Amino acid sequence: MKAFTSRSSRRAATIYEVARHAGVSIATVSRAHRNAERVAPETRARVGRAVAELDYRPSRLGRSLARGHHDATGIVFPDLSGPYYSSVILGFEESSAAQGQSVLILATHGRAASGDLVLDLADRTDGLVLFGQTVDDEIVRELDGRGVPVVLLARPTLGSADSVRAENRSTAHALTSHLIEHGRRSIGFIGDPSDSPDVGERWLGFVDAHRAAGRDAADPVVSGFRTADGVNAANGLLSPRHRPDAVVCANDEIAMGVLEAARIAQINVPDDLAVTGWDDIPAARHLAPPLTTVRQPMLDLGRRAAELLRDRISTHRSEPRHELLPTELVIRSSCGCTEST
Repeated sequence: MKAFTSRSSRRAATIYEVARHAGVSIATVSRAHRNAERVAPETRARVGRAVAELDYRPSRLGRSLARGHHDATGIVFPDLSGPYYSSVILGFEESSAAQGQSVLILATHGRAASGDLVLDLADRTDGLVLFGQTVDDEIVRELDGRGVPVVLLARPTLGSADSVRAENRSTAHALTSHLIEHGRRSIGFIGDPSDSPDVGERWLGFVDAHRAAGRDAADPVVSGFRTADGVNAANGLLSPRHRPDAVVCANDEIAMGVLEAARIAQINVPDDLAVTGWDDIPAARHLAPPLTTVRQPMLDLGRRAAELLRDRISTHRSEPRHELLPTELVIRSSCGCTEST
């Protein structure tokens, strides 16, 4: 008796069989999968039929070819470390999953070939979110010219791309003014305004507050975003000869490094040195002393970017949308106040 062979136990079809069935090369099958522009629509359709008829796996490929999209979006970050990036990614992934979308994440880490990596990712997704200065404006314009749906996250508007950002400048003004009202006479700024659009706006708010008080702002102390960067920056800034009596940090991790450097140098916070951060990461309220900071809607930034991208993909609209999410000054005791939040 001939044994029954279930469909699930049959040998899976290969890309070579799909290519033979469709009468094309395996390279064409791969390009059709990525929805590359140089594959003619009729060829893409023929490959899609071969995928379906042979039950080629992964089945997601067959669906994307048949329907002309991938059911996947991409998000591009400069780095993946730290609570800020992880919170934004979590918000993006949660919203994307609710919409039935897979998420491909690319961290550029300052690579010279970042532009090529992003263009390749665009071939494998239905649209992209670009965070900060991960690629230069030319790549954004090229994606626009190709008709790729793009949302810029924490980056100035450009072309027809949608954008979502958190408010920075006016809240940085309020934060710095708060320190001035405390009687702080010399306030330092740690961060790199040239490296991040967000930090650039926070620096402008810092300068605005000084001008409003009839003061000159000291030049920023350039620093990366990690705690170790904050320690290194503070070691130079907190020398006894020119030590400020307050420091505005571009994010909470830098502020954590400043607190560590102050502890080692036996500088009392907040009596001798007020320290503030930005983001309101979960650890901020548990520091000693608890950190005065600015609360960013980190999860909402990711969620809203996903929603804007999905709307752009599904409606094919060409008119861009730009959203600015509010931020909130959170007063704790590292600035010399009694904690209120």
